[in-house]
Amino acid sequence: MNKHSNIMQRTSNPQLSTIAKGEGVYLIDKQNNRYLDACGGAAVSCLGHSNQRVKQAIIDQINAVPYAHTSFFTNDSQELLAEHLIAHSEGDFSQVYFVSGGSEAVETSLKLARQYFLEKGKTDKKYFIARKQSYHGNTLGALAIGGNLWRRKPFDPLLAEGHHISACYEYREQRESETNFEYGQRIANELETMILDLGEENVAAFVAETVVGATAGALTPPEGYFKRIREICDQYDVLLILDEVMCGMGRTGTLHACEQEGVQGDLQTIAKGIAAGYQALGAVLISKKIVDAIDNGTGFFQHGHTYIGHPTGCAAGYATQLEIQEQNLLDNVKRQGSNLKKALKESFDTDALVSEHIGDIRGRGLFLGVELVADKASKQPFDPALKLHKHIKKKAMENLLMVYPMGGTLDGVNGDHILIAPPFIIDEENVAQIAERLNKAVREAILSVK
Repeated sequence: MNKHSNIMQRTSNPQLSTIAKGEGVYLIDKQNNRYLDACGGAAVSCLGHSNQRVKQAIIDQINAVPYAHTSFFTNDSQELLAEHLIAHSEGDFSQVYFVSGGSEAVETSLKLARQYFLEKGKTDKKYFIARKQSYHGNTLGALAIGGNLWRRKPFDPLLAEGHHISACYEYREQRESETNFEYGQRIANELETMILDLGEENVAAFVAETVVGATAGALTPPEGYFKRIREICDQYDVLLILDEVMCGMGRTGTLHACEQEGVQGDLQTIAKGIAAGYQALGAVLISKKIVDAIDNGTGFFQHGHTYIGHPTGCAAGYATQLEIQEQNLLDNVKRQGSNLKKALKESFDTDALVSEHIGDIRGRGLFLGVELVADKASKQPFDPALKLHKHIKKKAMENLLMVYPMGGTLDGVNGDHILIAPPFIIDEENVAQIAERLNKAVREAILSVK
């Protein structure tokens, strides 16, 4: 453990172990503890930690040229990756804008949406609508549209006004009298109501995670929800921005999570799994109508970052995407995702103490959430003062397991959940280890707060 560091960490005096190396699905610290990575850090490390193809691609690019500013040159790596992404996306995406991560991708999409309407002469379109309990990034623009109250609160005076409708939270908000489809239509129609309240001439875009990630733990959309959202956006000339920074690039079993919804956004943000953590990379997929509006208008996107189209980052991204495709890893995501959900349920069900506090197991592919409750019948959450999620993380690490627990699941204050997002390369043995170790960590954490 580091007793003193000049690094400003996420929390003061965190006493973190020092990472030494990675091998497959394991991360190994300097004390030679082998941690099974069941969360990919933050759903990032989809190829594990020692993929030779990606490492070699980075080396080859650095040996050729590590960096060249995109105001002077394009580069083969970004051209190849962009071509690959467009070829493997559905709908009418025609161009890609590469950035360094998810927050930058969201900021870029917001500016693209605003500029699109400026190019079209609709200068009043300035409002963005998102959902409660959403998370779109930590930069000020992304934070402003996000619905994560805990992250927003300290910076509220700095944020642009955001507007929010209900989250897709079937476990807590679907009425007993509703089918899943009826529930989805009801909450989707909240978007139409808010557009009309704000004035359709004023609303630029609706922003949503296709499957909600860190804030609420793998909340999946109800049947037909996004098709209705798409209809509403089209009716009122509102852009649909799908945030797939965490849930995209194969995490839910298809390359893009929206493929399972039968819709396409006008803009789509991707990151994390695009380069599997081997380099910092994110991107925005841009529909043809937005590209055409700029090309036929000012011809200039009023935006930019130093590291857009970074050759080494894009080389890692291209190698990552080829590896996912050629190794048929999405098939493994579907197979092991199903196995993992089943293994978690079976493990929890065999432990009476743990089982009485498992409220919901949800998600798709290798993107799963477990919500914990103090009382299963009433769905009453644990007292937030107990900080159960922090105890779970600590106990999981003691059991050599990395998971991603969070608090504030319900409203930014109440509720605890665990996000599970292991590498796409896990096997049946890893699935069994995750279920066994997580059950043990949850049991120990619950006992420590009772």
